[in-house]
Amino acid sequence: MASTAELEQLREEAAAALAGVADAHALEAWRVRYLGMKGAVRAALGRIKSLPPEQRREYGRLANEIKRGLTAAYEKRKAELGAGTTRRVAPVDMTLPGEPLRLGHRHIITQTIEEIVDIFARMGFTVAYGPEVEDERHNFEALNIPEAHPARDPLDNFFITPSVMLRSQTSTVQIRVMESQPPPVRVVSPGRVYRPDTVDATHSFMFHQLEGLYVDEGVSMADLKSDIDQFCKVYFGPEVRTRFRPSFFPFTEPSAEVDMLFHYEDGSSAWIELGGCGMVDPNVLDAVGYDSERYTGWAFGLGIERMVMRKYNIPDIRLLFENDVRFLRQF
Repeated sequence: MASTAELEQLREEAAAALAGVADAHALEAWRVRYLGMKGAVRAALGRIKSLPPEQRREYGRLANEIKRGLTAAYEKRKAELGAGTTRRVAPVDMTLPGEPLRLGHRHIITQTIEEIVDIFARMGFTVAYGPEVEDERHNFEALNIPEAHPARDPLDNFFITPSVMLRSQTSTVQIRVMESQPPPVRVVSPGRVYRPDTVDATHSFMFHQLEGLYVDEGVSMADLKSDIDQFCKVYFGPEVRTRFRPSFFPFTEPSAEVDMLFHYEDGSSAWIELGGCGMVDPNVLDAVGYDSERYTGWAFGLGIERMVMRKYNIPDIRLLFENDVRFLRQF
């Protein structure tokens, strides 16, 4: 049974143990042993309920007195040892230089899109954006791509429903722009497009395009060739040579492929395709309510990844999407 004599013995034992404490670690061990949640003092207070009623008052008074005394002694000893914390902290040399913070920056694709948009802005073009989830009218029908055309094959597109899909080209934006305003129109429209291509060094199921569109009275193929040639000289350098090869696209007539003479490190060179272009087909103008007898226009589409890879000599498109910071820090 608990007694006041046992409390006095506890006080003497705790005081003697505290006097022998030499460092912060030992002081913390003492606190846990005597003043902790499962310590000796709390255990002594818990025995009050087991005493006869006539003894509880005196026992409780002495137990609380011992608790207050030991707590005060602990705080005093703690201050003497400088034990504000129970673990030692290594000294810090404030004269040493700090670790520099690495600042992030825009992805090279974003940088390229902004650079191209800026070049065309200086040529009088505005920028337009459109949805990445499109309907068949904007992705095919209004672009003069008939229902039986191979480009509409479900195996070559990402259809969400039979008539809703992930856009396969940013040409959809030119339709939306022309539907929303009368001529003249001078816009470029960058964005992501989606095609179920097998991923390799030059292909991806998602990539970026930039569409350009100019519609007004008297617009000719000479305007198209001049604008694209000037753009390439600004983006790649004044020594760049371009050429136009006849081609076919349903939404332009006549149509052409734009090539750039690309020089390799070994001294060799080759013509590399940059994108397609041509005069806007009259059927496209009629589909958006423009008078195709009065207005003409040209359009082009460039692959952003292709532009980046040619300018910076990147051999594999997958490097642009792997998010390896060792690669991305170069740009």
